[in-house]
Amino acid sequence: MTSSIRRATAFAAIATLSLAASVLVAGVAALFAAVGAVALVIDDGPLFDLFARPSDRSEGRLRGLAAFSFATAGLAMLVMLVDLPTSVFAAAVCLLAYGNLTEQLVRIRSNATITATAGFTVGGFLAAVVAQVFVRSVQGSPVEPAIPEIVFLAASGALLAGLLRSVLFERDDPLVMFSVALLLWLFTDLTMTVTELDIVLAIAITVGFGYVSWALDTASVTGMLTGILLALLTIVLGGYPWFAVLISFFALGGLSTKFRYEQKRENGVAEANEGARGGGNVLGNAAVALVAVLAFAASDRLPVSEAVFLFAFAGSIAAAMSDTLSSEIGGVFDNPRLITTWQPVEPGTDGGVTWQGEVAGASGATIVALIAVALFGSIGPLGGAVIALAGIGGMTVDSLLGATVEGEGVGNQSVNFLATLSGALLGAGLALLVGLAA
Repeated sequence: MTSSIRRATAFAAIATLSLAASVLVAGVAALFAAVGAVALVIDDGPLFDLFARPSDRSEGRLRGLAAFSFATAGLAMLVMLVDLPTSVFAAAVCLLAYGNLTEQLVRIRSNATITATAGFTVGGFLAAVVAQVFVRSVQGSPVEPAIPEIVFLAASGALLAGLLRSVLFERDDPLVMFSVALLLWLFTDLTMTVTELDIVLAIAITVGFGYVSWALDTASVTGMLTGILLALLTIVLGGYPWFAVLISFFALGGLSTKFRYEQKRENGVAEANEGARGGGNVLGNAAVALVAVLAFAASDRLPVSEAVFLFAFAGSIAAAMSDTLSSEIGGVFDNPRLITTWQPVEPGTDGGVTWQGEVAGASGATIVALIAVALFGSIGPLGGAVIALAGIGGMTVDSLLGATVEGEGVGNQSVNFLATLSGALLGAGLALLVGLAA
């Protein structure tokens, strides 16, 4: 057994103590606080050798164990003070520790990023399911009716943790654990009406699409995890029609990135990493849509019609599609002009547009609108026109921002976010104006 596996096993054993919170959470908080305090004074011996990470050895202190223990104690305090669900607390702690253990076991066979990430995510998912079931059983809460929610929370938490672990360092595990706990806490308060079959199908479909995007090199591992998480939340909290609108962007946008890639590279407008989009790029284009889905799931608590969030969602996706097709298709044509002055500029200049790109962008927004009209009976032709206009408006905002502020402290991902936000606001605003979201 390697030192990494021994260390991960020891952390998992410590994390298992969090399950005792189902009986006495105050005792668990005190226990982990004590473990953290002791860890700070151990600088040698068998325990030090067992728990020490490479950075701990150079500093002569078990800072990793101390940080993990104090973070766990802090989460236990949230259970006592602000009613963080005990099952969520235990799930977040066990997910991280057992995910790390599974990752180390998988690395014995393969050190590939995709394999290690899959090991962490699957191991964390299973641990989170077991932790929630255990806590609910001990506390006398019904388990069987809550299975869809338990599986959904475990899958969402594992995907978020896997995503964060792919971009952060091992020393940031406490931050990952806190992030997972807070996200799952949010989800426990949202309206979900899914069955066991629904959640199994949702996981299978989203993981399948995510793997295909990675296999086709249209997304990096980080982009794949981000896309799977967004798609899963969209299916469970919105529904399959919402997912169809979202996946149309991922599919067509990813394929358009590969369109004449070598020519775009010569023109200096190609996406990096052979066109594989990372998590930041995916979030930049889909974060607004995710917020719209979450707001839709919480619409029974908000003084706004749920239709507003549907048009905001569709408008943001139409803007993302329109902007992506405009850039990827228009990038293969010469003689772009700056949108603010209409003066000729070099290919790849921020804010430069071509008529071919504008046509492609308008077509992309129209495709999203047609899908929405076909799948949502409440939208209709007028609603489709609203969505298409919102998408074209978002694309235009992207070009204007590119010509005026991009590059001066404002990056491409920020511009994408603002463009999709513009599309969402236009979609919701126009829908309200014409009486489609009253």
